[in-house]
Amino acid sequence: LVCPLAPLLLFFPQSYLIGWEELRKNKWLIGYTVVISVSIIDWVLSVSMECDERLRVRRLLRPFFLLQNSSLMKKTLKCIKRTLPEIASVILLLALHLCLFTMIGMLLFAKTEDPKKNGEWELHFRTMPDSLMSLLVLLTTANNPDVMIPAYSLNRGYSIFFITFSVIGTYCLMNLLTAIIYNQFRGYLLMSVQTSINRRRLGIRAAFQVLSCQGAQQAADLSSFSLCSFSAVVSFSLPICQVARQYTEVSYMDREQFRKIFDELDKDCIKEHPPLPQYRSPALQRLQVIFSHYYLTVLGNAVALANVVCICTVLVLNSEKSTAERDSCVLEIINLCFILYYLFEMCVKIFAFGWLGYLSYRNNIFDGFLTILLLALQITIFITYRDPSSHGVMSLWEMVRLVNMLIVFRFLRIIPDIKLMALVASTLLDLVKNLRAFAGILVVVYYVFAVFGIWLFEGAIKPPAGMSVLSNTSMENITTNFSMECGTYEQLGYWPNNFDDFAVTIILLYDVMIVNNWQAFMDAYSRYTTEWSKIYFVCWWLTSSVMWVNLFVALILENFIYKWDRSHSCSVTDVERIRYETSVQLMFREQVQEPTEEELLCQLHQHPHLHLQW
Repeated sequence: LVCPLAPLLLFFPQSYLIGWEELRKNKWLIGYTVVISVSIIDWVLSVSMECDERLRVRRLLRPFFLLQNSSLMKKTLKCIKRTLPEIASVILLLALHLCLFTMIGMLLFAKTEDPKKNGEWELHFRTMPDSLMSLLVLLTTANNPDVMIPAYSLNRGYSIFFITFSVIGTYCLMNLLTAIIYNQFRGYLLMSVQTSINRRRLGIRAAFQVLSCQGAQQAADLSSFSLCSFSAVVSFSLPICQVARQYTEVSYMDREQFRKIFDELDKDCIKEHPPLPQYRSPALQRLQVIFSHYYLTVLGNAVALANVVCICTVLVLNSEKSTAERDSCVLEIINLCFILYYLFEMCVKIFAFGWLGYLSYRNNIFDGFLTILLLALQITIFITYRDPSSHGVMSLWEMVRLVNMLIVFRFLRIIPDIKLMALVASTLLDLVKNLRAFAGILVVVYYVFAVFGIWLFEGAIKPPAGMSVLSNTSMENITTNFSMECGTYEQLGYWPNNFDDFAVTIILLYDVMIVNNWQAFMDAYSRYTTEWSKIYFVCWWLTSSVMWVNLFVALILENFIYKWDRSHSCSVTDVERIRYETSVQLMFREQVQEPTEEELLCQLHQHPHLHLQW
């Protein structure tokens, strides 16, 4: 009850402040009231039924609050909505392609008088729905080449039908769908960013006009304003204040300077490294030059590579041995030597850069943390295994394995020193930062389909009695005992994949999105429930694998192309420096057109809530 009432209490002051006229124009606020009302009504019904009802409508409405509180998520959702007509046109073309080859397949593989030649008909083309689903699964390549083996065994020429279908559908139409989604979604996102930039420029221009009016007595005209009034307004923003100091020699600031200052809000501050410590001794100064040189980092990368090669060699030699048979002492000695070098490298870098200088580099923080952790584990191994009676907590192999895992992570230090690898890694980091809205909508889609799946299929498939015993037997015994057909849900042992609770439902939806063996889930639930259950799985495949994965690919391409174009002529160290300028708005900065002064003034004059002095 508290959950729907809390946003309801927030809604009343919000609706009062924006006014009734603006409330009626805002579809999200209207939807907000509807969702809260329906949730409260559904809660009342749940209480009246003693919370024993199976269907709770408010579960489906909960993602609305996630969407409503993110402007970027709304913008992304609007772009997806506008892209849907183009996606629907390609999906319709895919449907025509599917129906055409379904009819051709039923004509090719019709039932004959010879039972030996009816294998393809019996398995895949017995009825129109069976034919349609077999080719739909083939479109995702999940049942290739199983679907054509019966016909191919009779005549190799039948392979032309299946190859033609795959080439047109999988390689042409599906990739064309990716290209259309990329182009259309990018276009609508660009349009949305253009609108956002225009709205922002209008606000900055209005702010400049307000400050100009306040400083009109000191200024000769309204084309500039005093920095005194500006410094009081922007004192909260450190990036703006830092840029504003450039104009301290001039008493007034014009429009262009004012706009450039606010562009700094799009950027993260570039972290400046503190100066190197000063040593009086010439010998210490020379050592400082040596230990702060770039080649020390190169040597550290080479040592990390040698360490990983040693670990791989030992793992290959011990791959056939059990944990008790493995000689972990050799690997422990090797690791100790490398750890001592890592400790030496950390100490000399602290000597060369100082504590603050050392910690100002992310790579050094990563290396130092792993070095200290590795040293602590190595000391623990040494102390623990000096006493043979104290081996009960963790075996020597488990301790060494933990050390080796950390060393493998340390090998990631080579990423910033390889330009292309650093570019790809920074692109992945930017995806995490810039695609939060996209991920939020994906969470909503997963949530909605999971709730529907639980409603429709909860408890539909139950594992056989004694499944805990069967899980310890071989798959051959299971197949023999239950006479399972090869490749089915039962024979593959997919019993943990079901709709019995929310967590396993999410995993099952992810498995279907990958489309590997997704026909096994669809076939099983159509047998245990009804043939109409296939619609649910096909809808999820269209939503997740066809549309959402392609949207994700489109955004990855846009992000990577932007960074590639900007860093193509940069050095390795510049790749990290350009990362501070990457945002959803700046990704399209070169395509975005800045509004002219005449357009901004026209909108300011026509603004219903802004009355400025001119």
